[in-house]
Amino acid sequence: MRLLLARHGQSLWNQVRKFQGANDVGLSDLGRTQAAALGSALRSGYRVTAAYVSPMCRALDTAEIALNGTGIPVTPLRELRELSLGEWEGCTVDEVRAREGNPYFSWVRAPLDCPPPGGEPLPDVCARVLQAIDRIAANHRNGEDVLVVAHGGVISVYLCHLLGVSFNHLWRMRIDNCSLTIARPPRLMSVNDTAHLPPSAGTRWFDVSEPARGTERAP
Repeated sequence: MRLLLARHGQSLWNQVRKFQGANDVGLSDLGRTQAAALGSALRSGYRVTAAYVSPMCRALDTAEIALNGTGIPVTPLRELRELSLGEWEGCTVDEVRAREGNPYFSWVRAPLDCPPPGGEPLPDVCARVLQAIDRIAANHRNGEDVLVVAHGGVISVYLCHLLGVSFNHLWRMRIDNCSLTIARPPRLMSVNDTAHLPPSAGTRWFDVSEPARGTERAP
Protein backbone atom coordinates (compact mmCIF):
# COMPACT_ATOMS: atom_id res chain seq x y z
CA MET A 1 0.00 0.00 0.00
CA ARG A 2 1.21 3.46 -0.87
CA LEU A 3 -0.33 6.15 1.34
CA LEU A 4 -0.90 9.57 -0.18
CA LEU A 5 -1.32 11.81 2.85
CA ALA A 6 -2.92 15.15 2.00
CA ARG A 7 -3.58 17.99 4.39
CA HIS A 8 -6.92 19.73 3.79
CA GLY A 9 -7.09 23.02 1.91
CA GLN A 10 -6.85 26.36 3.67
CA SER A 11 -9.75 26.81 6.08
CA LEU A 12 -11.48 30.04 7.00
CA TRP A 13 -9.65 30.00 10.33
CA ASN A 14 -6.28 29.18 8.75
CA GLN A 15 -6.85 32.32 6.72
CA VAL A 16 -7.02 34.51 9.85
CA ARG A 17 -4.41 32.57 11.88
CA LYS A 18 -6.94 31.22 14.36
CA PHE A 19 -6.50 27.91 16.20
CA GLN A 20 -9.26 25.51 15.17
CA GLY A 21 -8.30 22.01 16.34
CA ALA A 22 -11.56 20.18 17.05
CA ASN A 23 -13.72 23.00 15.63
CA ASP A 24 -15.42 22.08 12.36
CA VAL A 25 -14.41 24.96 10.10
CA GLY A 26 -15.02 25.10 6.35
CA LEU A 27 -12.67 25.89 3.46
CA SER A 28 -11.78 29.37 2.25
CA ASP A 29 -11.89 30.23 -1.44
CA LEU A 30 -8.14 29.62 -1.58
CA GLY A 31 -8.69 26.25 0.10
CA ARG A 32 -11.08 25.24 -2.67
CA THR A 33 -8.53 26.28 -5.29
CA GLN A 34 -5.91 24.20 -3.52
CA ALA A 35 -8.23 21.19 -3.39
CA ALA A 36 -8.86 21.41 -7.14
CA ALA A 37 -5.10 21.55 -7.76
CA LEU A 38 -4.64 18.49 -5.54
CA GLY A 39 -7.22 16.67 -7.60
CA SER A 40 -5.37 17.44 -10.83
CA ALA A 41 -2.15 16.07 -9.33
CA LEU A 42 -3.86 12.90 -8.16
CA ARG A 43 -5.37 12.22 -11.57
CA SER A 44 -2.14 12.84 -13.46
CA GLY A 45 0.40 11.08 -11.27
CA TYR A 46 -1.29 8.38 -9.19
CA ARG A 47 -3.79 5.54 -9.41
CA VAL A 48 -5.92 6.13 -6.35
CA THR A 49 -8.31 3.28 -5.62
CA ALA A 50 -9.83 4.53 -2.36
CA ALA A 51 -9.85 7.53 -0.05
CA TYR A 52 -10.13 7.77 3.72
CA VAL A 53 -10.96 11.13 5.19
CA SER A 54 -11.27 12.95 8.48
CA PRO A 55 -14.98 13.59 9.18
CA MET A 56 -14.32 17.32 9.66
CA CYS A 57 -15.81 19.41 6.85
CA ARG A 58 -12.52 21.04 5.83
CA ALA A 59 -11.17 17.57 5.03
CA LEU A 60 -14.39 16.16 3.59
CA ASP A 61 -14.81 19.17 1.29
CA THR A 62 -11.18 18.91 0.17
CA ALA A 63 -11.69 15.24 -0.74
CA GLU A 64 -14.98 15.95 -2.50
CA ILE A 65 -13.43 18.68 -4.67
CA ALA A 66 -10.23 16.74 -5.38
CA LEU A 67 -12.03 13.53 -6.32
CA ASN A 68 -14.99 15.07 -8.14
CA GLY A 69 -16.03 12.88 -11.05
CA THR A 70 -13.59 10.06 -10.33
CA GLY A 71 -16.00 7.63 -8.65
CA ILE A 72 -13.35 6.82 -6.03
CA PRO A 73 -15.04 5.68 -2.80
CA VAL A 74 -14.53 7.98 0.19
CA THR A 75 -14.69 6.60 3.74
CA PRO A 76 -14.73 8.98 6.73
CA LEU A 77 -12.74 7.75 9.73
CA ARG A 78 -13.23 9.51 13.05
CA GLU A 79 -9.70 8.53 14.11
CA LEU A 80 -8.33 10.93 11.46
CA ARG A 81 -9.90 14.06 13.01
CA GLU A 82 -7.57 16.90 13.99
CA LEU A 83 -6.06 16.95 17.45
CA SER A 84 -7.81 19.12 20.02
CA LEU A 85 -6.00 22.27 21.13
CA GLY A 86 -8.05 22.76 24.28
CA GLU A 87 -8.32 26.32 25.60
CA TRP A 88 -6.53 27.78 22.59
CA GLU A 89 -9.24 26.88 20.11
CA GLY A 90 -10.91 29.99 18.73
CA CYS A 91 -7.94 32.17 19.67
CA THR A 92 -5.55 33.72 17.17
CA VAL A 93 -1.82 33.03 17.21
CA ASP A 94 -1.17 36.59 18.37
CA GLU A 95 -3.62 36.21 21.27
CA VAL A 96 -1.84 33.08 22.52
CA ARG A 97 1.59 34.62 22.02
CA ALA A 98 0.54 37.62 24.12
CA ARG A 99 -0.20 35.44 27.16
CA GLU A 100 2.30 35.41 30.02
CA GLY A 101 5.50 33.65 29.04
CA ASN A 102 4.49 33.30 25.37
CA PRO A 103 3.13 29.73 25.62
CA TYR A 104 2.87 29.57 21.82
CA PHE A 105 6.65 29.72 21.50
CA SER A 106 7.09 26.97 24.11
CA TRP A 107 4.52 24.82 22.31
CA VAL A 108 6.05 25.07 18.84
CA ARG A 109 9.45 24.22 20.33
CA ALA A 110 8.24 21.31 22.51
CA PRO A 111 4.56 20.40 21.94
CA LEU A 112 4.80 17.15 23.91
CA ASP A 113 6.21 18.87 26.98
CA CYS A 114 4.26 22.14 26.69
CA PRO A 115 0.76 21.30 25.40
CA PRO A 116 -2.15 23.77 25.32
CA PRO A 117 -4.28 23.62 28.49
CA GLY A 118 -6.92 20.94 27.97
CA GLY A 119 -5.40 19.81 24.67
CA GLU A 120 -5.45 16.20 23.48
CA PRO A 121 -2.26 14.35 24.53
CA LEU A 122 -0.09 13.61 21.51
CA PRO A 123 0.42 9.92 22.41
CA ASP A 124 -3.39 9.54 22.37
CA VAL A 125 -3.54 11.19 18.95
CA CYS A 126 -0.88 8.82 17.66
CA ALA A 127 -2.71 5.77 19.01
CA ARG A 128 -5.92 6.62 17.17
CA VAL A 129 -4.12 7.56 13.96
CA LEU A 130 -2.25 4.24 13.96
CA GLN A 131 -5.54 2.47 14.53
CA ALA A 132 -6.91 4.17 11.40
CA ILE A 133 -3.80 3.32 9.35
CA ASP A 134 -4.02 -0.32 10.45
CA ARG A 135 -7.66 -0.45 9.32
CA ILE A 136 -6.75 1.06 5.98
CA ALA A 137 -3.81 -1.31 5.48
CA ALA A 138 -6.01 -4.32 6.22
CA ASN A 139 -8.26 -3.29 3.31
CA HIS A 140 -5.45 -2.66 0.83
CA ARG A 141 -2.84 -5.40 0.73
CA ASN A 142 -1.96 -5.29 -2.98
CA GLY A 143 0.13 -2.16 -3.27
CA GLU A 144 -2.70 0.22 -4.19
CA ASP A 145 -2.46 3.99 -3.99
CA VAL A 146 -4.69 5.08 -1.12
CA LEU A 147 -5.50 8.72 -0.42
CA VAL A 148 -5.81 9.95 3.17
CA VAL A 149 -7.13 13.51 3.59
CA ALA A 150 -6.52 14.71 7.12
CA HIS A 151 -4.86 17.54 9.06
CA GLY A 152 -1.45 19.01 9.70
CA GLY A 153 -1.34 17.79 13.27
CA VAL A 154 -2.49 14.28 12.40
CA ILE A 155 -0.02 13.91 9.52
CA SER A 156 2.85 15.30 11.61
CA VAL A 157 2.10 12.90 14.47
CA TYR A 158 2.17 9.98 12.04
CA LEU A 159 5.48 11.18 10.57
CA CYS A 160 7.03 11.33 14.05
CA HIS A 161 5.95 7.71 14.50
CA LEU A 162 7.43 6.61 11.16
CA LEU A 163 10.70 8.42 11.86
CA GLY A 164 10.92 7.21 15.45
CA VAL A 165 11.39 10.71 16.85
CA SER A 166 9.89 12.48 19.85
CA PHE A 167 6.63 14.35 19.44
CA ASN A 168 8.62 17.39 20.55
CA HIS A 169 9.83 17.45 16.93
CA LEU A 170 6.23 17.67 15.68
CA TRP A 171 6.30 21.18 14.23
CA ARG A 172 9.76 20.82 12.67
CA MET A 173 8.03 19.13 9.75
CA ARG A 174 6.28 21.55 7.44
CA ILE A 175 2.90 20.30 6.17
CA ASP A 176 1.25 22.88 3.91
CA ASN A 177 -2.42 22.97 2.96
CA CYS A 178 -3.13 20.42 0.20
CA SER A 179 0.47 19.19 0.20
CA LEU A 180 1.15 15.51 -0.48
CA THR A 181 3.25 13.34 1.83
CA ILE A 182 3.89 9.79 0.68
CA ALA A 183 4.62 6.68 2.72
CA ARG A 184 4.88 2.96 2.18
CA PRO A 185 4.57 2.00 5.85
CA PRO A 186 6.89 1.73 7.65
CA ARG A 187 8.93 3.76 5.13
CA LEU A 188 8.50 7.47 4.55
CA MET A 189 9.03 8.35 0.88
CA SER A 190 8.50 12.13 0.63
CA VAL A 191 7.17 15.02 2.71
CA ASN A 192 5.16 18.14 1.85
CA ASP A 193 5.16 18.06 -1.95
CA THR A 194 3.50 21.31 -3.10
CA ALA A 195 4.66 21.31 -6.74
CA HIS A 196 1.04 20.91 -7.90
CA LEU A 197 -0.19 24.03 -6.10
CA PRO A 198 -0.39 27.51 -7.65
CA PRO A 199 2.65 29.64 -6.65
CA SER A 200 0.59 31.82 -4.32
CA ALA A 201 -1.44 28.99 -2.80
CA GLY A 202 0.95 27.61 -0.17
CA THR A 203 -0.14 28.01 3.43
CA ARG A 204 2.69 27.90 5.95
CA TRP A 205 2.57 25.49 8.86
CA PHE A 206 4.82 25.95 11.93
CA ASP A 207 8.36 27.19 12.46
CA VAL A 208 10.24 26.14 15.59
CA SER A 209 12.16 29.40 15.62
CA GLU A 210 10.40 32.49 16.92
CA PRO A 211 8.89 33.91 13.70
CA ALA A 212 8.36 37.50 12.81
CA ARG A 213 4.96 38.66 13.90
CA GLY A 214 2.30 37.84 11.27
CA THR A 215 4.18 35.10 9.39
CA GLU A 216 2.96 31.89 11.07
CA ARG A 217 -0.26 29.98 10.51
CA ALA A 218 -2.54 28.31 13.03
CA PRO A 219 -3.78 24.70 12.68
